[in-house]
Amino acid sequence: MSTDPHSVSWQAGWAAAVQRPSAGFHKNWAEEGFDGQTVRQRVRVTGAGTLARIKLSNRYGTAPLEVSGASLARAGQGAAVAAGSVRRLAFGGAESVRIPAGGEVYSDATELTAAASDTLTVSLYFARPTGPATFHAQAWATAYRAAGEQLGEADPAVFGETTVSWYYLAAVELADGGPVARDTVVLFGDSIIDGFGSTVDADRRPSDALADHLAAAGRPLRVLNAGIGGNLLLSDSPWFGERAGARFRRDVLDVPGVRSVVVLVGLNDIGFSEVDLPTYKPAPDRTTEELLAGYRDMIDRAHAAGVRIIGGTILPFKGSEYHTPAAEAKRRAVNAWIRTSGAFDAVADFAAVMADPDDPDALAPAYDSGDRKHPGDDGYRVMAGAIDPAAL
Repeated sequence: MSTDPHSVSWQAGWAAAVQRPSAGFHKNWAEEGFDGQTVRQRVRVTGAGTLARIKLSNRYGTAPLEVSGASLARAGQGAAVAAGSVRRLAFGGAESVRIPAGGEVYSDATELTAAASDTLTVSLYFARPTGPATFHAQAWATAYRAAGEQLGEADPAVFGETTVSWYYLAAVELADGGPVARDTVVLFGDSIIDGFGSTVDADRRPSDALADHLAAAGRPLRVLNAGIGGNLLLSDSPWFGERAGARFRRDVLDVPGVRSVVVLVGLNDIGFSEVDLPTYKPAPDRTTEELLAGYRDMIDRAHAAGVRIIGGTILPFKGSEYHTPAAEAKRRAVNAWIRTSGAFDAVADFAAVMADPDDPDALAPAYDSGDRKHPGDDGYRVMAGAIDPAAL
């Protein structure tokens, strides 16, 4: 089935913030790209629909990208797909599509019924060399690669290589025949939003936890994750994405049906300057006032778009490589402003609920993933509970 995408009211189903190709924290295929291979990727959707389409991004490509074929299916275990669920995707009626350097493309609509929290697989076939791949480094979900065209392959054993990143895939959108509803919440920020330290393939990122929390509270909303590990509020990074202020429109305000955004960013602006590592460059010594100006800019832009914006306080990080007296002073000053200025529409006081009762400058041990600055699964669940559903 091919449906004119312009005749359908599309809603957010899943999204990832894309990045430049880089080595990243884990092994990935971004710098080498793909050649005569199929990559299969799993995503957990939010909301529901009976039609689906995908968005592919070549934002950081230096040459046109040829996608030789694509499919969408309901996920089985690992690289497996549910029997009878594979849908070959078209692009303007064609099986393949050429995406210009810096561009993006949507597939045509296909019939596929999805409910909130369902997992779908997107398979992409690249018959010819792609060059370095636009990607999302830290997926906390396994991606699979196989030789040749395997878009409809049901046997998971064919996909013998794995990483934990997403490639070229920027969004899955859903539709149910109704009008666009403003029912989407975006979590926006750095690695803590991205879910660093959560269990791979368990869907325990902050966005997953918030979607579950809202459903349990009887206020189900679509929840998207627009975090990037290492992301900075004020500086672009070759490893960790465009600065938050630069990508705020693309990853938040342009999302269909967005009603509110929860922002947690600034930790890396504070911490990078305290550590002399190549991957932490650029690392200017930002003042508190510079950080507050960055927040005010996002607040103004959200309000101009009619979007509510909730400020998240920066988590404690004592004991991590970031922590110095100067860094701690900035964190305290930024958090005091977030809590008391009234600039945000509401506050999610993550720092308060995640702090060690015996040392509020440190993460509570029960919530620490092990590096003294990132929570684990239990911590992300507690963070989701700190977001008041009424504030969204």
